[in-house]
Amino acid sequence: MESKIKLLGIAGSLRRTSFNHAALRAAQELVPADAELTIHDIAALPFYNQDLEAAGPPVAVLELRQSIHAADALLIATPEYNHSIPGVLKNAIDWASRPIAASALNGKPAALLGASVGIYGTVRAQLHLRQILTASNTYVMLKPELLITRASEKFDSDGQLTDETTREQLQTLLAALVAWTRRLQPH
Repeated sequence: MESKIKLLGIAGSLRRTSFNHAALRAAQELVPADAELTIHDIAALPFYNQDLEAAGPPVAVLELRQSIHAADALLIATPEYNHSIPGVLKNAIDWASRPIAASALNGKPAALLGASVGIYGTVRAQLHLRQILTASNTYVMLKPELLITRASEKFDSDGQLTDETTREQLQTLLAALVAWTRRLQPH
């Protein structure tokens, strides 16, 4: 019997009622039986500063790196701000990818998703995130994609994902991420 795949969810939003946080919570409910998903909050990370790194990374940075190292794969949920990813998500990637020789992201399988109230979902943010993650040698899955458009119509006031089609798409993404991760693991 294969061991459970450990997925780590990271939301690129700090907003308390973030649809992207809600999407990760829905993913925890929908994750395949042969996997588990924990969510890492990036709110405590300071802005990346090489002086801080040289002095010894802050505890929040060490915890992020440890969580990523312990995970088999990442599930990153990003909003779209000005056709790109939020600065807090880029900041988390910058901290996780350093020092380059010991990057927590190096060779890590990942899948992306994003929720937005707009009609384009997070297509531009996800494309930009893919580009950014190439620098850290993160293996981002190409398909399936999950762009949660008109998110305010798909989540209820408690942040529960109520749209059945989106729930099915999220399940498909999660199953694909687990398969992708198993494919990339050394045998």
